[in-house]
Amino acid sequence: MNDLCVDVGYKSIIKFGEQLCGDMVQIVKNPESTILVLADGLGSGVKANILATLTSKIISTMIAEHMSIEECVNTITATLPICKTRGVAYSTFSIIKVTNNDFAEIIQYDNPNVILLREGKHFDYPTEGRTISGKTVLYSKIDLQCGDVFITMSDGAIYAGVGETLNFGWQRDDIIDYIEREYRTDFSAQGVAAKIVDACNDLYMQKPGDDTTVAAIKVRKREAVNLMFGPPRNPADDNKMLAMFFAKHGKHIVSGGTTSNITAKYLGKPLVASINYIDPEVPPTAEIEGVDLVTEGVLTINKVLEYAKDCGGEDKLYSEWHSKNDGASQLARMLFDEATDINFYVGRAINPAHQNPNLPIGFNIKMQLVDEISNELKRMGKTVNVSYF
Repeated sequence: MNDLCVDVGYKSIIKFGEQLCGDMVQIVKNPESTILVLADGLGSGVKANILATLTSKIISTMIAEHMSIEECVNTITATLPICKTRGVAYSTFSIIKVTNNDFAEIIQYDNPNVILLREGKHFDYPTEGRTISGKTVLYSKIDLQCGDVFITMSDGAIYAGVGETLNFGWQRDDIIDYIEREYRTDFSAQGVAAKIVDACNDLYMQKPGDDTTVAAIKVRKREAVNLMFGPPRNPADDNKMLAMFFAKHGKHIVSGGTTSNITAKYLGKPLVASINYIDPEVPPTAEIEGVDLVTEGVLTINKVLEYAKDCGGEDKLYSEWHSKNDGASQLARMLFDEATDINFYVGRAINPAHQNPNLPIGFNIKMQLVDEISNELKRMGKTVNVSYF
């Protein structure tokens, strides 16, 4: 093992006029490996969705159980239902398996070839062909470097704009040129996937001619972010909570008015409030020397939760929180893009203002927010620890 980890993300858009996506992504993580499978079912709609779901689920489960690619392909061939119209059981797939954050194995069948960015530039990795059950499968094994980004996609990406904005669609080389221009080292895997899919959607003029999915894996170093939200129930525990908070390696974020005041007192530094309302929905930030970010509490965290839920859904708000500089957007970038390990320090003190029945929040809103945002961050693949005081 090493000090590297992998960040995984994906985004899909559905063929115009359909209700279900014919692409499916499965991600399986265990202590020694991360497995990503992208399957693209034949056609679109319900049939394609069933084919892609079966393919991705079967392959990811079998790979996680250390079964060979030959066994996986044979099982898929024997399992998939036959399309009565076309007479074939057909689903393309791409598999990326990262072992011990040390090397990656890539297995590809009929999807556009996986793109590898190394130091932000396209890297041409070796492949070898294998014939399994009459199918030609490409296999690669690659030693990892920090910053490597693997990008896999369904063929909806390379057909983007065909017959509309482009004569022959958006070819793989065009996608490589685009992401090389747009890529920044602070992009998360989700950010890379969203960037490409949003560009595809634009080429389709917001009416996709095919299901389009992009999934990415980014190799990076572990980064801790520590967030303190609310003062402890017993004021006598203020110093204990703060000492534990600042003893943790990584960035430090303080959320909440009372929390900010006790932090400033503990550090012996002034709390400098800002009067700039960058977003009328988000209270302004403040500054304390020795703290990376100081925000308001419940409203700001609730906005971050909205962004987190959107990331796991339609991902329509990505450009909003990625470009704005209000407290919620800054906090979202630190949690979603920068952090791999997140430590919450949550005070149980009850703020009477949060018990107003006219507010759209329930009893003990801090606990609810922490529970929900922790679940969303775990879904993103983050390691989350919560300590209550």
